[in-house]
Amino acid sequence: MRFDSLAFRLIATSAAWLAVVLPIAGFVIFRLYSEDVQASFDQRLEKLVNSIAVDALLSGGSEPVAPLNRYEPLFEETQSGWYWQIKPLDPGNSLQLVSASLATATLPSPFEAKVDPDRLGQRWMNTKGPLGEPIRVIEIVDTKGHQDNAPRYAVSVAGPIAWLETRNRNFRTRLSIALALTGLGLVTATLFQVRFGLLPLQRIGKGLLAIRSGDATRLEGTLPAEIEPLQSELNALIQSNQDIVDRARTQVGNLAHALKTPLAVITNEAREDKGPVGTKVVEQAELMRDQINLYLERARMAARTGVIGRATEVRPVIEPIVRALERINRDREIKIDLQCPAEAKFQGEKQDLEEMAGNLLDNACKWARSRVRLVIAVEPGSEPRAGRRLVLTVADDGPGLPPEQRAKLGKRGLRLDETKPGSGLGLSIVTDLAGQYRGRLVLDASDLGGLEARLDLPAAG
Repeated sequence: MRFDSLAFRLIATSAAWLAVVLPIAGFVIFRLYSEDVQASFDQRLEKLVNSIAVDALLSGGSEPVAPLNRYEPLFEETQSGWYWQIKPLDPGNSLQLVSASLATATLPSPFEAKVDPDRLGQRWMNTKGPLGEPIRVIEIVDTKGHQDNAPRYAVSVAGPIAWLETRNRNFRTRLSIALALTGLGLVTATLFQVRFGLLPLQRIGKGLLAIRSGDATRLEGTLPAEIEPLQSELNALIQSNQDIVDRARTQVGNLAHALKTPLAVITNEAREDKGPVGTKVVEQAELMRDQINLYLERARMAARTGVIGRATEVRPVIEPIVRALERINRDREIKIDLQCPAEAKFQGEKQDLEEMAGNLLDNACKWARSRVRLVIAVEPGSEPRAGRRLVLTVADDGPGLPPEQRAKLGKRGLRLDETKPGSGLGLSIVTDLAGQYRGRLVLDASDLGGLEARLDLPAAG
């Protein structure tokens, strides 16, 4: 998955959104849970202090008594963090009752610490217990039997704040794990959703590749309603391209017929005039005919290379050329070594491949002493996203050429040796055709001792 792909963008934005939302949701849930646990803890303390106050202050007698039902087993465990205390507030009254868990220690009094009561008359305070542990104290002030002008007593109950913190910590751990798994699950589901949702685009890509490599002529198959118009427009574009090329071919053929006949008439009439004017007209008419043929051929090449989806298997095209050239050069005992993978395909017209390969092999056979080698390979493109390349390397064991002469080859009509047959157009045609297919021809020294021609063309498949 590349950084500039739609899939990465969709998944990255989803992951970023989850990275923001899930922590906020976790914080809100944890705060609500903490407040709920705090309220539950306070309700428990409130229930305990009221129960102890009822037993201690509403029983018979003039003095408070220790509650018979302690309500919490941890009140009997020394320094457990759960404590109760009944403390006199008026001078002259020294009776003080404490839970067994307090032993000889006492609890700080919120009343004495000047803590304001709440609407129910209860005072709350977070402080430290006998061992320095954090505790939460609730205290109510009352008299024996609720009598006016009777001695006042502060009834206090304390619970360990660590109890709260432990539950909050445990919940936070479980919540973090749950949210992390939820985020991972949502990202995985998003990945599946994006992959599944973008499958039609992958099918379009494969369909276009099949058209480009010649395995299909249009986009087929059923696509989602949102993408179906794209399929229709692409098929219409492909058909329009084919129609334009067909019209161009027709116009080129019509132009050829329209010009050749008048030129032939002019040439024949001029030949009957033996004077210098007739000779000059014949010369210029033949020059015009050559130029017309040249540019008509270029127009045909441009029309052929502009067609989408033409693919040619290489081996069936090359093998007949190799056999024909070996027969032509049988008296010189020229041997052509061919190395070509069976799956190699050229993205273009068969006749263009025949012309380019034929010219290169014919040129190599003219100069070779006994051996010509043709190696065909399919290589990856030099640029990212570039298609594969079909590389034809023709080498011979002839005399070769120095670099300055190799640079001159390929110019139309240029021949370095007039003793060899030909018109000097072979390499020029190859160069023109390769350029039409966005390819190139490179000449270099061969390891066989002669010249090496490397032809780079687009590969199909």
